[in-house]
Amino acid sequence: MSTNTRASHLNGASSTAAGGGGGAPEQSYFEQQRTLLVGEIAQSLEHVLQNINKLNRSIEEVTGVGNEFAPVEALWSQFENVMAKDQDTEQREGGEGEDAAEEGETEVSEVQK
Repeated sequence: MSTNTRASHLNGASSTAAGGGGGAPEQSYFEQQRTLLVGEIAQSLEHVLQNINKLNRSIEEVTGVGNEFAPVEALWSQFENVMAKDQDTEQREGGEGEDAAEEGETEVSEVQK
């Protein structure tokens, strides 16, 4: 705000006060500006509060969608565990069979000698 504008505000305030009125005393320029700024800050805080509430609702929705996939994830985990156990069992059985085959070959070669 320029100096001329400030002076006109101050002159307007003093002329209003001098003009009578008998109500509440006129506010100084500082008090007027402080009141305006406090109002703007209150309005901004209200917007921030609204946006935080929107964010909170969005996070709750995302969490809800994530929770809907929990049974599917559990089913796939169970499937993975079953498949891993089957592979372990096959490897053990396959490993024992290979040992037996090797022993049989060894025995055959000894018999041939």
